Amino acid sequence: MGDFTDQDLSGTRFERVDLSNTRFERVHLEHVEIISSEMYDMTITGTDLIGVRMHGVDIIDLDIKGYVGKLTVNGVDVAPMIEAELDRRHPGRAKMRPTEPAGYREAWELLEELWDGTVDRARRLDPALLHESVDGEWSFIETLRHLTFATDSWVSRAIEGDPSPWHPLGLPWDEMEDTPGVPRDREARPSLDEVLEIRRDRQARVRRLLDQLTPEQLASETDPVDATGWPPPRSFPVDECLRTVLNEEWEHRLYAERDLAILEERRA
Repeated sequence: MGDFTDQDLSGTRFERVDLSNTRFERVHLEHVEIISSEMYDMTITGTDLIGVRMHGVDIIDLDIKGYVGKLTVNGVDVAPMIEAELDRRHPGRAKMRPTEPAGYREAWELLEELWDGTVDRARRLDPALLHESVDGEWSFIETLRHLTFATDSWVSRAIEGDPSPWHPLGLPWDEMEDTPGVPRDREARPSLDEVLEIRRDRQARVRRLLDQLTPEQLASETDPVDATGWPPPRSFPVDECLRTVLNEEWEHRLYAERDLAILEERRA
């Protein structure tokens, strides 16, 4: 079995080749053609698909979970339909797209209320199950740790200017490259109460920021942070930073609710 690491294979031609059980990680695929080929039982995770054109294909049992900006199927852009259906299924989702300070405060209040219910649901499980992964996804504890990382990155660092705000238990997303100074302790097993203490502090920080947020601040850009880390040391629109936090909180709660339901079935 071949192992190609840190190699430039651009321009390579694969014809009548069996690539079954192959793993591609941090691979750059640009201007690639796939012709008369079979793709069965594939899993694509943490990958950007931009400008992809699929013509003359049979698509059967395709499951997509992620942000869909534009998806044209047989000449029809279905992305707006998907957004409308998700808003219908999840009342409150539309509030995660605010345009003025009061809307951000309302969205955050709703998120705190929803997360309180999710945490109450998690407390009814055996604490050991809160460290258990479902289908390879983050455990409940890891999800809360990631939200700490998101707040530290987009609020404390990007907006407030702290060059190194990360809590040791914060958890970046899996595909992020190791970065000096940014914690990534996947072996840590803090209790629910430990991570909730950190989380309450981060929630209060966001709340204070939003309570003082003005239209002028919302329309402004952040000052670049002179230090390596995440997000990159450059300027960002404040509303983009805050939208990122809202989106992280909203989506990861849905993932948590999905996985808690499975864990409840296992307990039963």
